[in-house]
Amino acid sequence: MLTVKKVLNNNVLVAEHPNYAEVILIGKGLGFGKKTGDHVADEQAEKFFVLKEEKEQEQYKQLLDYVDESFIGLMNDIIEIVEERFSVNLHEHIHIALTDHLFYAIKRVKQGLDVKNPFLPETELAYPKEFSVATELVDYLSNQLDLDIPPGEVGFVALHIHSALTRRSLKEVNRHTQLISELVSVTEEALKLKIDRKDVNYLRLVRHLHHAIERINKGQYFDNQDSLKKVLQAEYPVCYNLSWKLMKIMQQTLRKAIPEAEAVYLTLHLQRLSKQ
Repeated sequence: MLTVKKVLNNNVLVAEHPNYAEVILIGKGLGFGKKTGDHVADEQAEKFFVLKEEKEQEQYKQLLDYVDESFIGLMNDIIEIVEERFSVNLHEHIHIALTDHLFYAIKRVKQGLDVKNPFLPETELAYPKEFSVATELVDYLSNQLDLDIPPGEVGFVALHIHSALTRRSLKEVNRHTQLISELVSVTEEALKLKIDRKDVNYLRLVRHLHHAIERINKGQYFDNQDSLKKVLQAEYPVCYNLSWKLMKIMQQTLRKAIPEAEAVYLTLHLQRLSKQ
């Protein structure tokens, strides 16, 4: 039996747990009639999670001030789907971040507003599994609420999922997606072409950029391509020079040194694209 510390609403309460200090318990009617000091069996809860940091506990309590109980229940179903698809226990912050995001997203849909997502193609390519699950979640929400949620939301939800899975801040995840989009735009301008987003060479470029950024951030980039670099510089000077321009943008955004070997890989990808 756990001791009730605070009732947040009829379905959500904060309880004292012998192993985790405070936990959030969620279940239909779980908080009804309960008061501080009462006992509650943890098996009565459909879901419980730990908000270890006091700041996150406070944020979640504030969330419940404006998000209705039925939506909280819906969000817990959604988060359970994500955990099942990836076979993980997600960082608890997703209960705050994703609930808050989707609550306002649905509010905008009901008001007839549509926030465009300019990074949708890059998000799908960078995080295909997250994007697939996000598509499932948006479809589920649309059916449950009888709403036509715009496709752009799939990208935003995918970024939230990736943030929770990797325990990287949403700000950092967003910055990487925007960086890839910027690099693609600079490439189009420099090569004077409109890249077909379904072209296999575009898919290869974006996936390469995504993996390169990951490796650079983790300090796992040890390639050496000096001999090939000189050949490409002579054979494809336009693409080679463009590769260095892209690397400079990456360096400014990531604030990390970009290995010179990256010029080789980028030049090869850019040369394939330039054939369009």
